[in-house]
Amino acid sequence: MGHQGSRGERQISSVFLGIFAVMAVTGWAVWAGYSTSTGLAVFLFVTSAWVVSLCLHEYAHARTALHGGDLSVGAKGYLTLNPLKYTHALLSIVLPVIFVIMGGLGLPGGAVYIERDRIQGRWKHSLISAAGPLTNVAFAVVCTAPFWLNALDGVPMAFRFALAFLALLQVSAAILNFLPVPGLDGYGIIEPWLSYRIRREVAPLAPFGLISVFALLWIPEVNGFFFDVVRNLLDALGVSDLETYCGRDLYRFWQETNGYCAVPQG
Repeated sequence: MGHQGSRGERQISSVFLGIFAVMAVTGWAVWAGYSTSTGLAVFLFVTSAWVVSLCLHEYAHARTALHGGDLSVGAKGYLTLNPLKYTHALLSIVLPVIFVIMGGLGLPGGAVYIERDRIQGRWKHSLISAAGPLTNVAFAVVCTAPFWLNALDGVPMAFRFALAFLALLQVSAAILNFLPVPGLDGYGIIEPWLSYRIRREVAPLAPFGLISVFALLWIPEVNGFFFDVVRNLLDALGVSDLETYCGRDLYRFWQETNGYCAVPQG
């Protein structure tokens, strides 16, 4: 009976498969120019791909925790990739999507509840926290592969721009997640190595970590520095500023576009 239950606990959910299908179909539509509105197709492709990456991020935490000794993650539905199973679907999915729509920032979600007392060993705890943002890093590497492999011949302009913008989201999410701020994965990586006294004093700050990072990003100097880091990383991966800018321009199809990023309509 338990064996059947564990199989069901790891079965990929139809919700995730539906989102993945939207990503595949709209990605093909962007590639083929098979849409009266390229911008709408880019919007649906990037948004669904972003949600897929959020699901994989949370799955990576849960899967690593499972191997670390927390067998409860299966019963919670975390291994099904269903975004509705997360502790805070609002924090994990809704808010990050809103932030992308508002301004193109890869805001980290945060919401699988790991029963840390079941896991022994500091390295395991650090690895569980690192697994999520490392998924964003992997996603960014895949998105930018055509750029750093110089394999852009034949890639339609709209698809190229969409990949560039998606890469920007993944890189910004990875950087934010790796910040050693309470409540974010970066702090989760170093927390097991801190003294009990420091951990106890810092614990009440965790709910405010993401809020404080977000508040700091409203300061123009901090925002400018952060996006300079993102741009430099993307540049090292072969993605130009213009390509990410045009990707964001296409994504926000409801806004007035400018001539730089015009792509042929299908």
